[in-house]
Amino acid sequence: MKNLRIAVVGYGNVGRYAVEAVQAAPDMELAGIVRRTGGSQDTESGIRVVTDVGALGEVDAALLCGPTRSIPETAPQYLARGIHTVDSFDIHGEELWKLRLNLDAIGKEHGSVAVVSAGWDPGSDSLLRALLLAMAPKGLTYTNFGPGMSMGHSVCAKSKPGVKDALSMTIPVGTGVHRRMVYVELEPDAKLADVTAAIKEDAYFAHDETHVRAVPSIDELKDMGHAVLMERKGASGDSHNQTFEFRMSINNPALTSQIMVSCARAAARKLKPGAYTMPEIPPIDLLPGDLEMLIKTLV
Repeated sequence: MKNLRIAVVGYGNVGRYAVEAVQAAPDMELAGIVRRTGGSQDTESGIRVVTDVGALGEVDAALLCGPTRSIPETAPQYLARGIHTVDSFDIHGEELWKLRLNLDAIGKEHGSVAVVSAGWDPGSDSLLRALLLAMAPKGLTYTNFGPGMSMGHSVCAKSKPGVKDALSMTIPVGTGVHRRMVYVELEPDAKLADVTAAIKEDAYFAHDETHVRAVPSIDELKDMGHAVLMERKGASGDSHNQTFEFRMSINNPALTSQIMVSCARAAARKLKPGAYTMPEIPPIDLLPGDLEMLIKTLV
C-alpha cells in the first residue's frame, strides 16, 4: 500500500509539530507546507512551501493547522478539490455541530472526508467521554483542563485590537470549572481596559472567570505544556459508585498534531465521504499496520 501524501496547511505551533508527526509516520510522506506567503522551499529542511496546494501534485489529505475560526472557510476549499481534511476546531457545542453538517454535505458532494475537531479536546477526550458514558450510563463526568496554555484562547486574545501578543492560561478550579488568566503584550498607545473588554466579550472567554494582565513580554512566559484530569462517577446498570479517572500532562501542539495525523490515516484509508468527529471513528482505524496483528496485539 502506497504512502499517503499529506499537506500541512499553516506553519504555526501546530503546523510545525504536524510536519514532524507526518515525517515520523510509517505510512505517510510530507507533500509540503501551504502558507499564505509561500516560496520554493524551507531553507533549513528542504521542505516545499507553496501558496496553493495544487503546486504540490497529488495530495491525499490536508492537515488544517490554522486558527479555529479560519476552518469554516478553509476546509470547504480543500474538500471541493477532493482532498480529505483534518482540523482541530476547538469550539464545542452548536458551532462544532454546524461545521460538521456543512462539511458533511461538501464532502459527500465531492467524494472527500472531513475529520472535524481532531485535537485532544475536543477530539481524543471526546472519545474518552463517550467510552466513560458507555461504562457508566448514569452519572457525571468532569473534564478539568490545565494548568496550561490554551492555544485557541491565546490566538483569540492576540487577535484583539491593541494586542501585540497574548498568552491564555487555563487554571482548573474543579468539577469542570475553569479560570482564564490572560497575559497580553500591548501595542503602543493601547489601553488595557479596552483590550480587557474585547477579550471578555468574546465567546471563547464569556463563560469563564477571566482575568487580563498586561506584561512586558509574552515570550518570557510561554510554556506549551498542558494537562487534563477527567473524572466520572456513576452507575453501571443498578450498581453505583463506579469511579473512573484519566489524567495526562502533555505538550499541547505536539499532541494535537499527532492526533490530526492519526485521523488523516482514517480519513484516507477507511472512511466514506462526509464529515466525522472522533467518537464516530473506530479507534483501530487511527492506527497504521495490519488489522490482524493490531487485533492480536490490542484485544
